[in-house]
Amino acid sequence: MLVVTRLDDVTADLVIEELNRRDVPVARLDPGDFPTDVTVGATFDGSGMGGTLRTRSRIVELSAVRSVYWRRPSPYSSASGLNRQGARWCADQARYGLGGVLAALPRAHYLNHPWRNRDAEYKPTQLAMAARCGLNVPPTLITNDPARAREYACEYAPVIYKPLWNSDFTGVDARAATVWIEDVAPDTIDAGVSRTAHLFQQRVRKTADIRLTAVADQQFAVRIDGSPGVDWRRHYDSLSYTAIETPTDVAQGVRSYLDAFGLVYGAFDFGLGTDGRWWLYECNPNGQWAWFPDPICQPITTALADQLEYAGERA
Repeated sequence: MLVVTRLDDVTADLVIEELNRRDVPVARLDPGDFPTDVTVGATFDGSGMGGTLRTRSRIVELSAVRSVYWRRPSPYSSASGLNRQGARWCADQARYGLGGVLAALPRAHYLNHPWRNRDAEYKPTQLAMAARCGLNVPPTLITNDPARAREYACEYAPVIYKPLWNSDFTGVDARAATVWIEDVAPDTIDAGVSRTAHLFQQRVRKTADIRLTAVADQQFAVRIDGSPGVDWRRHYDSLSYTAIETPTDVAQGVRSYLDAFGLVYGAFDFGLGTDGRWWLYECNPNGQWAWFPDPICQPITTALADQLEYAGERA
C-alpha cells in the first residue's frame, strides 16, 4: 500500500492507522521530498515496469504496489544550491519523471489516480458535468468582464463570489491567507474583475449545508447547521453535524459524476434549499473529512481502508 501525501495530513493519518491495525503493509511517500529523501530506480523493458522507490524508512518494489492512496503531496522541488532556472528545470524533471512513475504503477488500484484528480479539479468542468449527471446547479457566471458581472449580479441577486482555485495567498502581514466565499453587491464590482477569471453564483436560499463524501458505491452525507455566513468553513466552532440519508436522485447523480471522471472518491458540497432541493456547489476530488466527529469519521475511514485493501487485492 502506497500513501502519497505530505507529512502533516491528518486525513491520511486516520486511514494509515486503520491499515496498520489490519496489518496491511503501508509506505508513505511525499514527492516533495525528492530528491533529498526519496530515490527512484524505475526500470522499463518488454515486460513492463520494475525497480524500486526508497524513502528514509522504506524500500518499495514498484511491481508489488497494490493500492495507491493519492492524498495531498507537496509540490515537486529541486536540490538546494541551484539558480532559479536550474531549480525550475529540475522540479519539472521530477514531476514528469517521479510523477510519471507514480502514475503508472502496473498493478495498482488508485484512490484517486492523480490525473483523474487533475481533470476533475476545474470548477467549470465540474458544473457542466454535474448538470449532465442530473444534479441541480445554481446559476453561475465565469467572466473577466466587469460590466457583464454587474449585470449578472443585478439579475440574479443575491450573488456570491468564489475563487476558481485555492491558490496559496499571502496577506499584507506575510501570513498565509484564504480567499473566502463572499456576498457581492453590483456596485462593488470594479475594473479589477478584468484582470483574471472570476466566478459569480446565485446564492442558494438554503436551510443548511451538506457535505457528501463518496467512496466508490458508498455515500456519507452530513448536514451542517449553524453557519452564520455564506462560507461555513469560517465558522467551525459554530457548526453541528448530523448524518443524513441521500435522496435517490442525488445518489444516482453522484455515482454518474464519479464514473464520468473516473473517480473512486469525491467530496461534494451542496446547499439544502428552502424547497428541499440539493444544490451542488462543487466536488473536491480530494476533499477533507477528518474534522468530523468520530461517529461520522469512522465509517469513512473504514470505507477508504476497505477500498485500498480489497480493491487493491483484485487489481
